[in-house]
Amino acid sequence: MERGGSSASRALFPKGPSFTLEDFSNKDFIVRDFVDSLAEEAVPASRRSGPGNQAFDPKPLIRTFENAQSQLGALSEELQAKESELLSQVRRAEIQHDQTLETLGRKLDQSMAQFEALDLTLNSETSTKGSSRLDGGGNIAVQIGEKLEELDRKRRKAQDANFLIQCWMEVTETGQLTSLEEIQRQGGAENKIRCAVIARQLMRISQRLDPISWGQKTNGFRGNGVTNGVTGVNRRHNTREALEKFSELLEQDLLKQFNNSYRRQNFDDMMECARVLLDFNGGASVIAAFVNQHQFFIDRDQLITDEVTTDGETWDQLADPDSDPPGVEPSLQSLVDEVKIVMQEESFIIKRAFPYYETVLIKFIQRVFQQSIQQRLEMVLDKATTISSLAFLRCLHASRAYIGALVEDLKTHGLTEHPEPCSAQIAQALDQQLEELFIPYLVGNSYIDRERKSLEEMYNSLLFKFTLYHSRRKKAPTGFMAAIAQQGTQLLASAKDAYMERLESSDLTPTQKRIMLRVARVQDTSSNKNEIELSEQDGMLSVAYAKRMIGWLAESVRRTLEMGSNTETPKDVNVLLNLLLTSMGQVYVETALDAALDQATSQEHSKTEPDLSYLPNVRPAVTINNLMSRFITTVLIRLAESNTTVRRSMEAQTKMAIEATERKTNAVMKSTMDVALNWVPKLLSQQKKLDFRPKDNDLEGIIDTLQTLPCQAICSFLSSKVAAQVRLAIDGHNLEMFCSELALAVHRLLFEHFKKFQVNATGGLMVTKDIAKYVSTIKEWPLTKEVEQIVEVLTEVGYLFIIQPEALKERSRNLAGAGNDGAAGAAGGGGGGGGKKLSKADFKQFVLKREDASSVGVQAVLAGL
Repeated sequence: MERGGSSASRALFPKGPSFTLEDFSNKDFIVRDFVDSLAEEAVPASRRSGPGNQAFDPKPLIRTFENAQSQLGALSEELQAKESELLSQVRRAEIQHDQTLETLGRKLDQSMAQFEALDLTLNSETSTKGSSRLDGGGNIAVQIGEKLEELDRKRRKAQDANFLIQCWMEVTETGQLTSLEEIQRQGGAENKIRCAVIARQLMRISQRLDPISWGQKTNGFRGNGVTNGVTGVNRRHNTREALEKFSELLEQDLLKQFNNSYRRQNFDDMMECARVLLDFNGGASVIAAFVNQHQFFIDRDQLITDEVTTDGETWDQLADPDSDPPGVEPSLQSLVDEVKIVMQEESFIIKRAFPYYETVLIKFIQRVFQQSIQQRLEMVLDKATTISSLAFLRCLHASRAYIGALVEDLKTHGLTEHPEPCSAQIAQALDQQLEELFIPYLVGNSYIDRERKSLEEMYNSLLFKFTLYHSRRKKAPTGFMAAIAQQGTQLLASAKDAYMERLESSDLTPTQKRIMLRVARVQDTSSNKNEIELSEQDGMLSVAYAKRMIGWLAESVRRTLEMGSNTETPKDVNVLLNLLLTSMGQVYVETALDAALDQATSQEHSKTEPDLSYLPNVRPAVTINNLMSRFITTVLIRLAESNTTVRRSMEAQTKMAIEATERKTNAVMKSTMDVALNWVPKLLSQQKKLDFRPKDNDLEGIIDTLQTLPCQAICSFLSSKVAAQVRLAIDGHNLEMFCSELALAVHRLLFEHFKKFQVNATGGLMVTKDIAKYVSTIKEWPLTKEVEQIVEVLTEVGYLFIIQPEALKERSRNLAGAGNDGAAGAAGGGGGGGGKKLSKADFKQFVLKREDASSVGVQAVLAGL
């Protein structure tokens, strides 16, 4: 009953639901569901299922929630207790961990200290045992490692030797290389390298142990009497053939793999193949395959037969010395431009595909220059040779400059070293290929001889009419001067004949012949040279011609400087200097001066009025001489400064040539002076005695007459002939000195002339008019101040014939004394009338020629002197 009563009691007053921490630890726990379940458990089942009009009773819910709250409080306390316990456990674990770390640190320090002590102990022991052992325990370890490595090498060497013997036995007994082929089939760079090494070793073994396979006779002994150990052994297989077959297959396999990788741009695989082939046969086969099968050479081989297609106008411009060179030939330019691009692109591939990339690049460079560029260059130069010698030189120079620029661009780009400049080895290879391209055209003196002959042809063409004109000119028999001019005459003839012979030469190209005729200004090539029409202008010097000659020479010097070596430059410019001095100095300038001198000397004693038309040739001669001297000094001699001997020789030659021209110029002017001073006295000799003693009934005619006929003739000759022509010949200081000297000479002639004639009062007017005309004519020339003062003395002479005796007395007071500047102050020296004032002697001589000289007044003046 008690049991049942307790059960009924529990039913009547049920306790709230019970729960634990696990109920809240579930991840599916939801607070709302938990509260709902508490509420459902709090309401009795009878009430939940009863009628709906029952009143709400909150007491069960209150009791249930209070019970749940009390249980939650108990659980909360339990949780706090557990948390506190866990925190205390964590603190204890951290303390224990720190203690463990400290203990381990101490143990580590102890271990390191023990190791250092051990190391010191070992070092001290080894140092006490003698100097033959290595220092320190570390060195002992190194020794042990080296011995182990040596043992490993010996082991691998023994294995290799064993494998080598195995392969040799296979090839001798079966004629096969099964083991080696098995390694080859495994693939991989190391296996292929090993195959290559073993094949090479087997080849050497075969040469020694199987000489019969190599076609050698043997009696069992080598050359020094030592047996090779295989005497009498009859090999059943030819080891040489087997090994060569395997090597060939291996090489072909590697080359095929290399080419396939090249097409796929697999540079790593290319590098492996190249490395194997380098070890196999030095890499010659793979280099040849790479270079020979390059698409650039395949394409260019198809185009190499193309002809040089430059238009005719460009070739004519090349052959014309007065036209600027058009530059490099287009097909060669296109090739060089393509080479530049290909070299830069392929150098990138070569460096990634070959371990020995510099060797490959050098071979590639050699092939490009020796095959593609050289063949096209030869075609261009062969074509230029059929045009003219100048076209060949210009083509050669332009090609050299353009290919040289290619080499410098490649050096700067760096090729395999890009973006850095290329290595010294590659730079040397590029320079060598450039040099070898042009060596055939520059060897010895061949190039400078071509330049000299080309210039000679152009010079002879330009001066042909000039030389022909002067060769036809009749030479005056001047004896000594003819002997001096003999060398110039010979040069003149040789230049003219050289031009004609060259025109008639069979190897002269049509273009060059046309250019030579155009330069020479000759139209009819079939006519005889004696039938060529010439004008006076053809025999005159032309500064424009000289400038053309210097321009041609300057172009030649530029080519020579860029084409030749620095050591040969002085000798080369010396050759060009000799040509310039001969052609321009002797054949041109000196020939014109010789002609002028011949004309001048032939008229020194002429009985007719002299012709001074030769004088205008003097000025261009002086100008050309200065141009030539300046060009030689500023260009040619400076280029020869590196060779003192040659430079001094050139300076001496130039000085002699310039001085020779100047001497001839001075000789022409001196002879002109003699011609003028020879003709003036002849005109003065035509003066009549009655010209200055007219009769009184002629007074009206005298007043109308300006001057006497001799005076008019002399002034006309001096003004319109001498002075006008001399102004065309010289200028500046030279003109002033010549005119001053001529004025002094004429002054002396006139001074003595007027001492010869009696003058009456009326004739004095004529004397005054003549003297005034002479003075005005002379003063039109550029004179020095001193000479002008001397010429003015003539005016005083005129006054002496017209003034009265009283005025004469006044004039006599201003005469120059014996010790004054009059008698001894002659500017020109010699003779009377050379002073700035009249001397007493001259005064007396002029006064005595007066008609009234015996009068008392005049005699008184003379007595007063």
